[in-house]
Parts: sequence; C-alpha cells; structure tokens
Amino acid sequence: MSTVSRSGTMSRPRRAWRNWAGNITSRPHREISPASVDELADAVRQAAEDGRRVKAVGTGHSFTSAATTDGVLIRPELLTGIRAIDRAAGTVTVLAGTPLKRLNRALAREGLSLTNMGDIMEQTVAGATSTGTHGTGRDSGSLSAQIVGLELVTADGSVLRCSAKGTAEERAVFAAARIGIGALGVVTALTFAVEPIFLLTAREAPMSFDQVTAEFDQHVAENEHFEFYWFPHTNNCSTKRNNRSAGPEDPVGRLSGWFEDEFLSNGVFQAANSLGRAVPPAIPSIAKISSRALSARTYTDIPYKVFTSPRRVRFMEMEYAIDRSALVETLRELRAMVDRSPLRISFPVEVRTAPADDITLSTASGRETAYIAVHMYRGMPYQAYFTAAERIFTAHGGRPHWGKVHTRDAEYLASVYPRFGEFTALRDRLDPERLFGNDYLRRVLGA
Repeated sequence: MSTVSRSGTMSRPRRAWRNWAGNITSRPHREISPASVDELADAVRQAAEDGRRVKAVGTGHSFTSAATTDGVLIRPELLTGIRAIDRAAGTVTVLAGTPLKRLNRALAREGLSLTNMGDIMEQTVAGATSTGTHGTGRDSGSLSAQIVGLELVTADGSVLRCSAKGTAEERAVFAAARIGIGALGVVTALTFAVEPIFLLTAREAPMSFDQVTAEFDQHVAENEHFEFYWFPHTNNCSTKRNNRSAGPEDPVGRLSGWFEDEFLSNGVFQAANSLGRAVPPAIPSIAKISSRALSARTYTDIPYKVFTSPRRVRFMEMEYAIDRSALVETLRELRAMVDRSPLRISFPVEVRTAPADDITLSTASGRETAYIAVHMYRGMPYQAYFTAAERIFTAHGGRPHWGKVHTRDAEYLASVYPRFGEFTALRDRLDPERLFGNDYLRRVLGA
C-alpha cells in the first residue's frame, strides 16, 4: 500500500526492483514518486537527513547496476510531459520521466523532431541520456549531444540549472551532467535542440561481411546514418542507410511492416533463439537462415518511425566505443575469435557510428567513434563471449557503454577518458558525501 512521506511524495513499501533484462535486482528501503521538482528536492533532503542514499530509475533498460540502491529509489513516473516549446530558439524542455516514445509522438504532433535517436524509445529521457544512449550518425550525435539545457537536484536539495551559456561552474556541470550516470544529482528536466519535422528515406539491404568492412568508410561518408548487423557464424550482414528526403512520404505498409518487424524480427527471431538455447549446436545453421530472412526494402517516413524499431526479444548486451579508424580491424578480430572458439552466438553484432562530441564522459568524447555491440539471448551463458569480446575491445582503447555489461574500473576508464578527472572533481564538489553513490559508481568512478 502506498503512503505519503513527510515530504508529501507518494511512497511505496519496500519491494524488489528488477531491470528489463532481468540480470539486475535491488531492494530499496523505499520507493517514492514525486509529483513535482519541489517534492523531489524535499525527498532528497529528507533522505540525506535519514542517512539514506538516493538513486533515480527509469524503465530499467540498463544492463548495469547504475540505478540500484538499498536507500531511496526515485521513480519519476509523475514527472512527465513537455514543459515548454520555444520555436524561435528551436528547443523543447521536457520533464525527466517522460518516455522517449511519448516525446517523439508529441513533437511530431507539433511538427518538430529530434535530429537523431537510438533504435528503441521505451526509456525515459533522463535514463537514456544519463547512460549515453545513441543511434548512428555521420554528423549528428547521441541524445545527450542534443541537450542544450539541463536541470537537476543536487545533494543538498537545491535545484541547479545549467547550460553552455552559464557561469563557469554551470558550464562545467553542463559538460558532465549530460551523461552523468546518476552520479551528480537527480535530473528533473532536459532541454533538447529540435528542428522542423523532416522525412528520412531508409534503405535496408543485405551485404556480405567482406564487402561492408571493405567499404565501411565509404558508406559512412556517403550516408547521414549508416549501420549494419553481422550474423556470427556467417559472412552475412544486414545494412541500413537513412538519409533526409524531399519526399513524398512512402511508409512501410501495415501488412509488410507487421510481417518484417513483428513476425520475422520479433516472433520468428524469438523462436529461433529459443531453439538455439535448447540446441546450441544448431545455432550456426539457424544463423545462416536468420541472416537471409529479411529482404531488401526502401521506405520514407518521419524520423522516429525510421530510426526506431520494436524490440521484444530480451537479451544481454555489451557495447564498446572505439576510435572509428580502428573499427574494421577490431571487427575482424572479433570474427576470428568467434570462428576459432566453441562459442555459439545466435544474436547479430551491431555496428554504428557517432561524431566526436564535447561531453566529459561521452563514449564519443573528443574522437570520431564506432560502436560494436555484442548480444546474447536472455537465459544463455554470455560471460565467455563477452569476456573474449571485451579483451579485444580494450586492446583498442575501447570505452564501454555506461548502461551495458562491462567489467572496467576507474583505473582503466581514467586511461581512456582524457577528461575523467574533470568529472570526478566535479562529483567531489557536488556530492562529497556520495548521497547518489552505489557499488557501480564506486567501481567506475572510484571512491
């Protein structure tokens, strides 16, 4: 039964929390759902007085324990919706608990859109940006790179607003808090740069691993958004190229969309993975069939309907960001490792890109970046595969996605992030008592 805490927020009794993938659980002392920024600030102050740590959690799409706590778990489910649209400035300010799918649809109704986005939109805006969620882009970066203003409640319960145009301290917070991993405070609102809605033409086509790696730089240069999936145990890849279009709009048909995106990409793929889990020796044969199941197609639609796809098959994931110039070599090493090992991998490997950005702990901070994501169907042993892949990624100076499986610690991360010390110094100023700390942050940021 819910109760009302001293701060006036809705408070739930102690219960276990579990993430989307099911690999992370925690049991907070209590959960609260503030209905306003003032209520959230009061809850933070109360937790500090009670000696309880504080973490905020969205939809649990992180594979790490970044949001776990035995203290106060803040659910921002009542902090949703658009606070303001400034058409002259080309910005939208949205409350932290707003799911990306609601934001995208609301923006579309207003004739607006984000410039780039990831391929799922179930996360809250704060959860997605705090861990560095990204799509793929030659010139346009992650969701966090599209933030132009940010509001968060800090450890003393004060509300801090920051942007690139503020004081020196506000600029430092802005540079770091756009991907803050929950270490600097509780994000309450984000201001994104938006633009008038536009059309994208998507071209999906099969291509061999040898061709796509040989022509990788060319594909990135020629397309605004290029990505591909390689199916282990095969030479087969599926590519996708998204580019702006003058139209006309030509969306995927309802029947063909259901067949490709629901029946094949979710239903049949789920069945194939379940079969592979039951009979691992069959996985290479299944992979050969699966990699040829999707045919080439071209369609034109508004951005969120092109960038995003339904993802109903649950999995575990590790993703590393490497210097883009090292992508082909790294991917070939990954393939050679899989080929000579007894591993059986039923999920494709995903490859995307991002331009360099100026966010302190962004995986694309200061360098042109390529991402390699490895997955394993939920319920299958993933440790051997991820360990072998991580060994390859780290040999190339890889930076792990903050919300996906990895084993790196502060010592390693300080060696691959030139501005790591800036972030930890800011954390020391904003949260010296580690009110927002947990075991994950202790590992990746140090004490």
